[in-house]
Amino acid sequence: MTLTLTEANSIVKAAIAKAQELNIIVSVAVCDAQGRIVALNRMVGAFAEVDQFAVGKAIVSAGSGLPSGEVAGFVDHSRVDEVIGEGLPEYRVRGGLPIFRDGRIEGGCGVDGASSHAQEEECARAGIASLQR
Repeated sequence: MTLTLTEANSIVKAAIAKAQELNIIVSVAVCDAQGRIVALNRMVGAFAEVDQFAVGKAIVSAGSGLPSGEVAGFVDHSRVDEVIGEGLPEYRVRGGLPIFRDGRIEGGCGVDGASSHAQEEECARAGIASLQR
């Protein structure tokens, strides 16, 4: 099964709701297992640059199956190679989580813009949890 636009938008909406609860401003990106962006949203007041960091975290998590902050070394995934090639500095920083369904990677959710990477990861976790509801 492939992550649908409806599901990706649900993840983004839940992640943004968590950001609002935490009183932070972020950008949220959701990609499929191949690292293609399905949904992206930036809250009012977030810097435009955080979009690419959120995207990088989502792609690295989808490509590795790990939280972006736990990725070490080389990841053999074509979209991850592109992220590294684009020089995104935050692709191995907390804030991105893989999306699993039935034990398979369906994609990744990346969040950036908060002053704490732990808060970004908390938002990503809340977004992904919306799939189980």
